[in-house]
Amino acid sequence: MYYFTYLFSYMEIYVIRHTQVDVKSGTCYGQSEVALKSSFKEEAQRIKSELNVDFDIVFVSPFSRCTLLAEELGYSKYNKDKRLCELNFGQWELKEWANINVSEIDKWSKDIVNLRLPDGENLNDLYNRVSDFMNELIKKDYEKVLIITHAGVIRCLWAYLLEFPLKNLFRIPVDFGEIFSFSISKNKEMINIIRKS
Repeated sequence: MYYFTYLFSYMEIYVIRHTQVDVKSGTCYGQSEVALKSSFKEEAQRIKSELNVDFDIVFVSPFSRCTLLAEELGYSKYNKDKRLCELNFGQWELKEWANINVSEIDKWSKDIVNLRLPDGENLNDLYNRVSDFMNELIKKDYEKVLIITHAGVIRCLWAYLLEFPLKNLFRIPVDFGEIFSFSISKNKEMINIIRKS
């Protein structure tokens, strides 16, 4: 009975992480523009073959690694939303992790939820803007929605859906080009999650 109460009042949302980036291994990047690997078109084609869905609306992070994927998938009309940006690493952006002061990394790793990086964000900041986006979205009347974004945002979406502590966020693996979808009711009472590789 409970299931049927919400059967006709849910939104189906597909979420994709952008494809592989051409960044030196061990580099810290979040809100920085970075190039995509030469395999971009092949990766995008694989994603396209797995979608086969007509979306009412497409939302993307403003960074080119997300907008380019939207365009390659055939969605030229998309909506940029800054709330879907990756975590801002501030002064650490584009530095190699090995070159960042070890004591600063240790301090941050002990409280990644609350400790805000210099000129950057903490996990609470990221989660709050993602949850603000979602709370606004689920009030709309869309039936099928596509979101193209980053690993940090996707992990926050999992936390939003399952309500687990943010300190456990990085236990969730998120691969480049990974797709997952979920159905959610306007009051978050019905959630059904499907994960694809």
